[in-house]
Amino acid sequence: MSVPPSDILLVGSTGLIGRAVIAVAAGRRLTILARRPMDDVPERHALLVAPPERWADMIAAERPPVLVCCLGTTIRQAGSQAAFRAVDHDLILSAARGARLGGATQMIVVSAVGASAQSRNFYLRTKGETEDGLRALGFDRLDIMRPGLLTGERAGPPRLGEGIASAVAPVTDILLRGSLRRYRSIPAAVVAKAIGALAGQRGPGVHIHENDSMRRLAD
Repeated sequence: MSVPPSDILLVGSTGLIGRAVIAVAAGRRLTILARRPMDDVPERHALLVAPPERWADMIAAERPPVLVCCLGTTIRQAGSQAAFRAVDHDLILSAARGARLGGATQMIVVSAVGASAQSRNFYLRTKGETEDGLRALGFDRLDIMRPGLLTGERAGPPRLGEGIASAVAPVTDILLRGSLRRYRSIPAAVVAKAIGALAGQRGPGVHIHENDSMRRLAD
């Protein structure tokens, strides 16, 4: 990563991309904020455990220059649209406000391809509204990762729909050409490597990274 590892605070560490970020940070130290203890975190990393309602204050107190946010759930996992929004919108913005209060100048957030506040799809609309909320916070640099179908080994029970989609991804990816390339599947490890390459990058503004961009960064 491009900045001293203690300058990067990670939230969303238990999901597919969050775990990949930890895995690719070989030899580097991260500050990880989680809602419950994690047994498999390498000793070189600093692990902070607290309920989500305390995260904003804790992030502000840590004063990280860079906040990496890999938070995300599904409506099925959350149990309702309201519970989904509480994580993918409210909690992300709360963490971001804490980072800004602590002086963070860069945030890297995992969103989704097709995210738009004008989307008719609830999932994509929520993602788009979250992106808009982050833009309004005024980070010097905001990097938005928009992956399509994520591939890789997930912790926890398998998701049938995602398992089927992953199985046919090699075929469907070939069919997605031109402007549709951004909807191709992408390994979580590639997204994680792209996040590592972006941490500490100079150049102000909002930067959107989709499939091809993330693959180039990972290389």
